[in-house]
Amino acid sequence: MSVFPKISLRLEVENYLKAGFMNKEVVSALGKQEAERKFEALLRRLSHPPSFTTVRVNTHLASVQHVKNLLFDELQKQFNGLSFPVLQHPELQDVLLIPVIGPRKNIKQQHCEVVVGAQCGSAVLRGAHVYVPGIVSASKFMKAGDVVSIYSDIKGKCKKGAKEFDGTKIFLGNGISELSRREIFSGLPELKGIGVRMTEPVYLSPSFDNVLPSYLFLQNLPSAVVAHVLNPQPGERILDLCAAPGGKTTHIAALMQDQGEVIALDKISNKVEKIKQNALLLGLNSIRAFCFDGTKALKLDVVKDTEGEPPFLPESFDRILLDAPCSGMGQRPNMACTWTLKEVTSYLPLQRKLFTVAVQLLKPGGVLVYSTCTITLAENEEQVAWALRTFPCLQLQHQEPHVGGEGMMGAGLSLEQLKQLQRFDPSVVRSQNTDMDSLRDARIEDMVWLANKDCIGFFIAKFIKCKSTQEKDP
Repeated sequence: MSVFPKISLRLEVENYLKAGFMNKEVVSALGKQEAERKFEALLRRLSHPPSFTTVRVNTHLASVQHVKNLLFDELQKQFNGLSFPVLQHPELQDVLLIPVIGPRKNIKQQHCEVVVGAQCGSAVLRGAHVYVPGIVSASKFMKAGDVVSIYSDIKGKCKKGAKEFDGTKIFLGNGISELSRREIFSGLPELKGIGVRMTEPVYLSPSFDNVLPSYLFLQNLPSAVVAHVLNPQPGERILDLCAAPGGKTTHIAALMQDQGEVIALDKISNKVEKIKQNALLLGLNSIRAFCFDGTKALKLDVVKDTEGEPPFLPESFDRILLDAPCSGMGQRPNMACTWTLKEVTSYLPLQRKLFTVAVQLLKPGGVLVYSTCTITLAENEEQVAWALRTFPCLQLQHQEPHVGGEGMMGAGLSLEQLKQLQRFDPSVVRSQNTDMDSLRDARIEDMVWLANKDCIGFFIAKFIKCKSTQEKDP
């Protein structure tokens, strides 16, 4: 049974998504009733966290087995001796899976309440404590040390500093306040630490705040698949065109054994600093990060030499990752999205601009991987169909590993082409409760299957460039 309502969307956005998921090809193949059931299931799953927390081991500094042992000990400390299984993914050897327990329904709600913003609430559902900047409201007489109930203001209606809130709110669990109400709303900008330490979350998931920071990188499972699909090799020159915060960039460098060059671009300076910090923390020296707009990364003036800095000459890279800016409609948990239809559809032109630059920067024989963390047909399969029409030099490639589902019908792609895509669609999994008893009885292969399916909504396409874009057809 679902503990949370389905994701709350503007009607125009829900209708837009529904039109994509219930297009003529899908309805013809599945039937209208089944297509509608799948769409409703997707909206329900988006409001819940994935069934597993996924972490990637930094194999540049340590072996997977060594880090797995360290993590197992850390989880026992966090959960007072409770033995959480830590699974190594059989097809993604550097990925560890930790099951999420929940939803737990016998948690007693307290009189003292703390209301947090939707973003903070999503983080709590994935194992985080409540940090002061995320707190919107707290009960009038709340003191440090009080047991409090945490609620998420999913529609953003609660006023900052309110003493009570009767609007739409979702119960996330209980915790112990580290600060009084007065301290939290004192207005001091330096208050950025933990405001409430979670003790009884609805979903029990480990906290990774400062846990083995040089050895582990918290990453959604499909995001970890991306770098494996790109398959970078030592000595190559790789471009990550939209790289922040650097999870895929650092994964690429680790898979190359830190040999070669990984160029990471992002147009927001503090995000570029984050990439550099992550590279330093993980001990990776092959990464060069630049604050630069990816749409302008192609050098048109060959006279000026930029000495390895952007913009770049055509056909400069062996492999390119375009993890494109997108509507993010696949992120989980997401209980409410206030975006307008105009905002949801605004990414399409930008994705095509970036893709056009990527094709020109790729060497003949090179690999281009396009990915998004969204579920829309327009940003995924329709972009692939557009790319194949626009760039005859590109061919779709089979992906290894292939742990997601096939692409969705409706964009005019052949069944063979759809099989070459990976779409991670959480609607394929029925809502379920996970507790320690069910984990003890579960088979490892069943748990891995669940981790592969019940993750964020995501999409991956892999292309190879068959000939130079500089060549003129006769």
